Amino acid sequence: MNLIYQGKTKDVFRLENGNYLLRFKDDVTGTDGVFDPGANTVGLSIEGMGRGGLRLTDYFFKKMKGIPTHYISADIEKAELTVLPAKPFGKGLEVICRYRSTGSFMRRYGQYATEGQPLDALVEVTLKDDERGDPTISKDALVALGVLVKEEYKELKKLTKRISGIVKDDLAAKGLELYDIKLEFGRGADGEIMLIDEISAGNMRVYKDGQIVPPLELVELILS
Repeated sequence: MNLIYQGKTKDVFRLENGNYLLRFKDDVTGTDGVFDPGANTVGLSIEGMGRGGLRLTDYFFKKMKGIPTHYISADIEKAELTVLPAKPFGKGLEVICRYRSTGSFMRRYGQYATEGQPLDALVEVTLKDDERGDPTISKDALVALGVLVKEEYKELKKLTKRISGIVKDDLAAKGLELYDIKLEFGRGADGEIMLIDEISAGNMRVYKDGQIVPPLELVELILS
């Protein structure tokens, strides 16, 4: 297999059969040693986070019945996920579903929003662009720049709400509240939009009894 990309939290390899392999790391995003799923830099390393992230990803991908994904199989011991090939939108998009205001949403809209304010599954899209701080982008701008077409945006939004709802309901059954979750999508070989990347503790903010749950603890709470 050939290494084609070294990311913040995982490395990507191309396999001989045309599929891809994602190798999860123990690094998580954040700033100044504090975990933040919305950050675009590695903030800290948590021992066991790579396997923990993959365990959760494997768990949630298997729950996505009827939803197109790139998932093929997972090897938890090796912290490796085998996936179908998919082309990103432009140079990559992140789609965030917000149930309560926190993090970057508060930093941008704190003049109007209050911490923890309900947001009713608000969907935001950001460009994967470290140099420019992963800026948010509107539907009209995405279409104008040729990143996607209107119909694809509608499908992204619909899938984001559906997938996020599955995760939210699963967490709620365990006494946990999902504040926000970051997802990624790509186009499959036939052009179909599919869920890609991961669904892990490093990509969501979850609270229990009013306190944010650390990523590795969240893995154990969900999978115990």
